[in-house]
Amino acid sequence: MKKLLVITFLFMSTLIHADDKKNPATTNPAAPPAPPIAAKVHTENQINGGHLVDDYRWLRDKSNPEVAKYLEGENAYADSVMKPTEALQQKLYAEMVSHIKETDVNVPYREGAYFYYSRWEQGMQYPIFARKKGNVEASEDITLDQNELAKGQPFMALGGYEVSEDGNLLAYSTDNTGFRQYKLYVRDLRTRKDSPEIADRVGSIAWANDNQTLFYTIEEDKTKRQYRLYQHRMGTAGPDQLIYEEPDERFNIGVGRTRSGKYLMLEIASHTTSEIRYVDAGAPDREWKTIAPRQQDIEYYADNIGDQFFIRTNDKGRNFRLVTAPVTNPSKEHWKEVVPVREDVMLNGFEGFQDFYVLVERENGLPELTVVQLANGDKKRITFPEPVYTVAPQINKEFKTTKFRYAYQSLVTPASVFDYDVEKHTSTLLKQTEVPGGYDPSKYMSERVWATANDGVKIPISVIYRKDLKKADGANPLYVYAYGSYGFSLPDTFNSTRLSLLDRGVVMAYAHIRGGGEMGKAWHDAGRMMNKMNTFTDFIACTEHLVANKYGARDRIAIEGGSAGGLLMGAVANLRPDLFKVVVSHVPFVDVMNTMLDASLPLTVPEYEEWGNPNEKPAYDYMLKYSPYDNLKKGGYPSMLVKTSFNDSQVMYWEPAKYTAKLRTLKSDKTVLLLKTNMAAGHGGASGRYDRFHEIAFDYAFMLTQLGVSQ
Repeated sequence: MKKLLVITFLFMSTLIHADDKKNPATTNPAAPPAPPIAAKVHTENQINGGHLVDDYRWLRDKSNPEVAKYLEGENAYADSVMKPTEALQQKLYAEMVSHIKETDVNVPYREGAYFYYSRWEQGMQYPIFARKKGNVEASEDITLDQNELAKGQPFMALGGYEVSEDGNLLAYSTDNTGFRQYKLYVRDLRTRKDSPEIADRVGSIAWANDNQTLFYTIEEDKTKRQYRLYQHRMGTAGPDQLIYEEPDERFNIGVGRTRSGKYLMLEIASHTTSEIRYVDAGAPDREWKTIAPRQQDIEYYADNIGDQFFIRTNDKGRNFRLVTAPVTNPSKEHWKEVVPVREDVMLNGFEGFQDFYVLVERENGLPELTVVQLANGDKKRITFPEPVYTVAPQINKEFKTTKFRYAYQSLVTPASVFDYDVEKHTSTLLKQTEVPGGYDPSKYMSERVWATANDGVKIPISVIYRKDLKKADGANPLYVYAYGSYGFSLPDTFNSTRLSLLDRGVVMAYAHIRGGGEMGKAWHDAGRMMNKMNTFTDFIACTEHLVANKYGARDRIAIEGGSAGGLLMGAVANLRPDLFKVVVSHVPFVDVMNTMLDASLPLTVPEYEEWGNPNEKPAYDYMLKYSPYDNLKKGGYPSMLVKTSFNDSQVMYWEPAKYTAKLRTLKSDKTVLLLKTNMAAGHGGASGRYDRFHEIAFDYAFMLTQLGVSQ
């Protein structure tokens, strides 16, 4: 159905502030500060028999100086409200810094003739990347110092980092805005000279085996999906050769090289469908071949061992199976099943080596690693000691090896790196992140509990608190975090910043709600598309369960989420504003309808397969039920801190800005509502580690103050 856009124009000079003479914050120094008021410019989007009123659409115009002025006004207001907490913020910041080893080095990994690693120096915002030739006792060779790249830049992120087979050339990409628009360079590690910029808007990168041919993908300007694969020849002039272009807007592409070193693989995937193309890494000018043509709603992903492709696919069931196929003819009729689909086990990944492979699985809501010997098929699952934890493959560059490196951590145990000996079936701890400042893991308790959803489904929750906490009286402040989208399994990781809340008596919980992937693909399916409401009601059920079981006080609940988790925050604040005392929402996807009706925005078309396409009436009607921006209404709301970044490329800054502006006109209580915009960052906030601690300290000071926790 054709959309009709109706706009009433007002003078832009009236868009931001009321006359300063009428602003009590300027006429009476003793009066509390007043927030900036965004003017309304009436807009309606008429579609599917309904109309969406959007009075703050004008905030989308990033080039309009009044927009930045409004955001800066909100920042000034937030800072003025938070000024009494500055001492607390500094105290929290100092605590966070005290709990990190400021000068530290990561475990080196071997690739070719070198051992590669990254390290930190005290006072430095970013890591330094280096290597040693032959053994870890050799002299250091710095390959890339991100602190040098960041000089004079408000933001610096490293994207790709790929060294050629001979170890002489480093292909790397950087973004200095936060908009995730990476520029590609090649550094000659013998001379330390960088090439001129090779390409802009680069995603994945991979070297062929000749050490001269580099493949990379780039994104479309507006939609920001990776859609073209190029071949670059070192030392040649002229445009790079376009190898592949993906016309379907639902699909992104990515290139990489197999661990065996034999093949370059091009992954072409939407949220529900995928296709793999490949070429001999030793003959990169040959034609790329397809393993199997794409089939709607069928995913498959491939790796190489010897003369076989090992293929993980959901063609026979949502939880995936593992098959093999000869590289000479890998079409589907030649697929041979190795691991069948299992209803209670999700096959999340596959790691192939010369003599064994590792199944990356999830069972009963927990991640698992199973090592399988190629010679005889013997299987061994690595065991872990805690009730809730996170484990995943670490950096494993060597194909011919008897060791498998994995990373383990939990809510209590700091990040740890292990080598697993596949012959002896033993794990050796290589490094556990040091947590200075008096951290004693024996003082903390983690556990997993289960809430019951409205439809009777059991929802797992990971909980951590101090052992000396008086839990029986149910009077503690309670913090609940969740995500619940894209099939992403919320990991139970260690975070030393969390100690600042735990040591002040806060019970912290992480709800593994539907829409995530904790219990397999069915768990994701039960919280996406026309089942999305389950995500929100699950979160409410988890919070109610924690209160009923005296983990926290009903009137002292803080909740937090970001991006799609910010959608969760907005939805549950609308559904149950009485349940939550404090909401902290990061880069929240709250303007669901307007964003998903605009196909020119990044992510919109690909995400029709996650949320639905509101151009279709059934999806429109369903999505409209939960879209936070469209369901704001007059009444009381929790205290809220809404955070965004001006250069966010995933959830545009105007979504939280519009949401806050509209909520200011509707909330009928005296609770605090703050909008804080990082004007020099992207989706993940500040890029420097110390800057990031300042941001977290701000968030924690807001939460603690609103919860009435003593400083």
